[in-house]
Amino acid sequence: MKPVSETESMSFAYTEAMQHIASATRDFAERYIRPYVMEWDEAQTFPRGLFRQMGEQGFMGILVPEQYGGAGLGYHEYIVVISELAKVCGAIALSVAAHNSLCTGHILYFGSEEQKQRYLPKLASGAWLGAWALTEPNTGSDAGNMKFTATPDGDHWILNGTKCWITHGNSAEVLVIIARTGPPRTHQNATAFIVERGMPGLMAGKKENKLGMRASETTEVICDQVRVGPQQVIGAVGDGFRQAMAVLDGGRISIAALALGIGRGAYEAARSYALQRHQFDQPIASFQGIAFKLADMYLQLQAAELLAHKAADLKNRGEKVTLYSSMAKYYASEAAVRIATEAVQIFGGYGYTKEFPVEKYYRDAKLCTIGEGTSEIQKLVIARELLRS
Repeated sequence: MKPVSETESMSFAYTEAMQHIASATRDFAERYIRPYVMEWDEAQTFPRGLFRQMGEQGFMGILVPEQYGGAGLGYHEYIVVISELAKVCGAIALSVAAHNSLCTGHILYFGSEEQKQRYLPKLASGAWLGAWALTEPNTGSDAGNMKFTATPDGDHWILNGTKCWITHGNSAEVLVIIARTGPPRTHQNATAFIVERGMPGLMAGKKENKLGMRASETTEVICDQVRVGPQQVIGAVGDGFRQAMAVLDGGRISIAALALGIGRGAYEAARSYALQRHQFDQPIASFQGIAFKLADMYLQLQAAELLAHKAADLKNRGEKVTLYSSMAKYYASEAAVRIATEAVQIFGGYGYTKEFPVEKYYRDAKLCTIGEGTSEIQKLVIARELLRS
């Protein structure tokens, strides 16, 4: 393996463990993902078996402590795994990120010991796939006005409503669903529930036909009189929104890592092409117009990586991470779109075809500016954090 100084990677040193994880993830992605990327993308195939394989590698429980069957790693290593996967296929990286940081992360950080013992080992192994359901058709950023409700029925709860844009909404064995348990737009009006596949009334709705990230399954989740017991409640009743916001803080680090990997994949493809493609008897990389594009792309990658790892450091130390996770997510996702756009431009007409990889990076990158809070919402979050008295 090349030493860090010779890679198109970080401007600060990987630890030995991070280098090993990067190398192992890269090797796995090249062997088991790259040969099938376009096949899965064209057919919108969600390769469920691959995630069991990734569970064997530790990718499905990166942040889960070893006592629950996980890899017991931190957020720096998590960024490495997600970004290396995303260099090859953003859709697969997205699914790994959603599984780790949303469903599994919610149970890890807020679940009872009994819930952790029941769910985390199977989630970390990849035997079970996780989904996390917050968004609804008419309440994207307006989560306090959710229509999805949980109504008390003795010591049980009855769940009714529809969630949309849910990663693994059809295939997940375990779903964490945030439901409204109080009046709309009131304080502490939401609660988190664990719902298992096979519970009566739990259904998957429409599967989305997406621009990009097509190998990552995205569907509606429908609950029709789904009855769950008190053991399925995560934490206190009414604490769901606070939990969800904390989960999204970590999830935004995931999106930053995802965007970083997509951007890096697009940059590396464009750089390689620019060195090989000749016009006027010289590589197009020798022309200032192309060289300046590559310089800007690389600069943005380095800045995105530093922001992501700053957020990771805060998260690992248990400090408040809202500001930096939002900045990392916002900057990295917008940078990925810019980098992928420039990569297509460098490829010219070839970049607009599916024979070359940059058109897929271009399509996949856009989701990063939307998922887990749009760029506009990130700016609101950043401004709010800066202006707190």
